[in-house]
Amino acid sequence: MAKTILITGGAGFMGSNFVRRLYQRYPDYRLIVLDALTYAGSVDNLPVDLNRAPDERLAFWYGDVRNGELVDTLMSQSDAVVHFAAETHVTRSIFDNRHFFETDVLGTQVVVNSVLKYIDRIERFVHISTSEVYGTAQGEYISEDHPLMAMSPYASAKVGADRLVYSYWATYGVPAIILRPFNNYGPNQHLEKVIPRFITSCILGEPLTIHGEGNSARDWVYVEDFCEAVESALRVDAKTVSGEVINVGTGKSASVREVADMILKKMDRPSSFIRNIGDRPGQVILHRSSVDKADRLLHWKAKVSLEDGLDKTIEWYRNNKSLWQKQIWMRSIPIRTQGGKIEYH
Repeated sequence: MAKTILITGGAGFMGSNFVRRLYQRYPDYRLIVLDALTYAGSVDNLPVDLNRAPDERLAFWYGDVRNGELVDTLMSQSDAVVHFAAETHVTRSIFDNRHFFETDVLGTQVVVNSVLKYIDRIERFVHISTSEVYGTAQGEYISEDHPLMAMSPYASAKVGADRLVYSYWATYGVPAIILRPFNNYGPNQHLEKVIPRFITSCILGEPLTIHGEGNSARDWVYVEDFCEAVESALRVDAKTVSGEVINVGTGKSASVREVADMILKKMDRPSSFIRNIGDRPGQVILHRSSVDKADRLLHWKAKVSLEDGLDKTIEWYRNNKSLWQKQIWMRSIPIRTQGGKIEYH
């Protein structure tokens, strides 16, 4: 069936990869993308050239999710919503936290209020949360009932949005599904994130800076796998997923140092390229997702290994320097450590 899907934050890294997936796979779908085009979003990420004639399958709206009138206008045309729009960088939230709460919490309130207003036509609302809401794992794996122990301003803002959406399901019956993706990586990711920062440092012949000893471990999810999970959340029987929280991870983890070593080896750079700096405040030590619920409810499992995903990601950055070189100056951010020292992370 032809559907109209509203995708907030659809010009960012994860959102644009999802928009591309739907655009390529569902020619009968109409996509509405709403994005404020902050530093991490670009219309260059979209599958259509906005400078050419309008595309009947994809409509782009330059705007803020906090604009209730605009969100209502777009919601009234939609059958389903995927809410990516958020400020997402942990380190930047330490440097400048106000925008995170305004966009992630208040923006989500506007969007979910609009879903409630048009609940008779909205079939489902997929909210993209994050694994950062959990803080450090209290066991070997993080399941969906793990305590929420946010360790950064970004994570706490996402906790607020996550629980806000859940409350609208519990109170009003909004057809919400909450996905908590673990660390995504892949083509088109902003250079502030660790994997593209490592890769571009190798390309530019510069040191790879690692927080502390790099022992913090993450569950790394290739973005195409993640987008497949979001697609499944849109297509499975709504009754089986409404009100559910579902992790999107691989069930495996690798430390930041291990990822750095893999990238150095693949890009033929020596280990002497690594430079250790102070550890990041609020650092999460271990993230590794349980995968049972995603398998059971979404019929989804990650397919791309970290080795293969890094190969694909390295190839993209090697071949698309013109798309990322304008971000070079944003790879590091000044923060004040707990000891009062200014460091660039």
